[in-house]
Amino acid sequence: MASMASLSASYPKYTSNFPTRYTHLLYDLCLVPRNLPLVKKLSFSDLTIVRSSNQTESMIDSTDKLSDIPLLSCLEAIEKLKRNRENNKGNQQYLAMYSSIFGGIVTDEAAMVIPMDDHMVHRGHGVFDTAIIANRHLYELDQHVDRIVKSATMAKIILPFDRETIQRILIQTVSVSKCINGSLRYWISAGPGEFQLSTSGCHQPALYAIVIEDKSLFDSKGIKVVTSSIPMKPPQFATMKSVNYLPNALSKMEAEEKGAYAAIWLDDDGFVAEGPSMNVAFITKEKEMLMPKIDKILNGCTAKRVLTLAEGLVREGKLRRIRVDNVSVDEGKSADEMMLIGSGVLVRPVIQWDEQVIGDGKEGPITKTLLNFILEDMKSGPSSVRVPVPY
Repeated sequence: MASMASLSASYPKYTSNFPTRYTHLLYDLCLVPRNLPLVKKLSFSDLTIVRSSNQTESMIDSTDKLSDIPLLSCLEAIEKLKRNRENNKGNQQYLAMYSSIFGGIVTDEAAMVIPMDDHMVHRGHGVFDTAIIANRHLYELDQHVDRIVKSATMAKIILPFDRETIQRILIQTVSVSKCINGSLRYWISAGPGEFQLSTSGCHQPALYAIVIEDKSLFDSKGIKVVTSSIPMKPPQFATMKSVNYLPNALSKMEAEEKGAYAAIWLDDDGFVAEGPSMNVAFITKEKEMLMPKIDKILNGCTAKRVLTLAEGLVREGKLRRIRVDNVSVDEGKSADEMMLIGSGVLVRPVIQWDEQVIGDGKEGPITKTLLNFILEDMKSGPSSVRVPVPY
């Protein structure tokens, strides 16, 4: 057995003693070593935290006594939240947030919080969606709201409001933010309540929405992808846009560790599925636009719009046809062009998959054209995809 090294941080004294009939739990939790002589009544003040000698970081800093942790008032906590936000500014700024718990909109980042007992927070029981804000318009808002309503139904979450009210709240939140270009992210959860597995203790479902302005420069350069070793979610969960994104996050992190932008999931049959937060499409050597079936993956709003816009290239003779079908890895890697499609990347060319160079290793012309189509659609597309925001 590895030797045990104890930390000097001790617990504050308590008036009650720890019952001796539960001392075996202290062994299991490594609070005391097995060979420590136990007296008839063992108090917490006698305990020290121990750890294996091969641990690299202590559980509690030896100078931090638990009694040194301050008890904060609500105002003091908010002030600390404000300072934390001010000291950790990134490329994304949060301009406004709606919370049905508040029953209103806030513009102070320190107030943009979700209750700890919200079922979405401690059980991951929630769904979300995102819409792009472009030139004072919400792009494909109707399509994204339809999808979150469908996802909520699949997740057995009762809608906090009817669909029209949800859409009105989202538009008003963007209006308050005065954001010209950015994104709107919103969640529907089972709501706050008890820390239980079931939603039976939740008082009412909740709606949250936040307006994000991203200062990062838009990048359309060709990227590298890899095949993910992280198992993808089964169809029941992959086809709904829930907040359970741990596989997605691990897949993205795996790609970055390998010097790639994203990882591509394969389904149980070995066919190409999707990326961690985007769809995949190809331009074959026969000039077909090929996209995997959506029966096992998320039905991407942006991907559907790209397919619609691509019909113009078929009419012009630049594409022979558009096909949604099973795609083998060999078929994908031998394509002339490969692209990722989603609200975060729009249309991003892929120039290498694992060790295989796609096409000539340059951004494909059809991919570039489809990106321009989407950008133009966001500026001057029909009312079916552009909802004006009153400022």
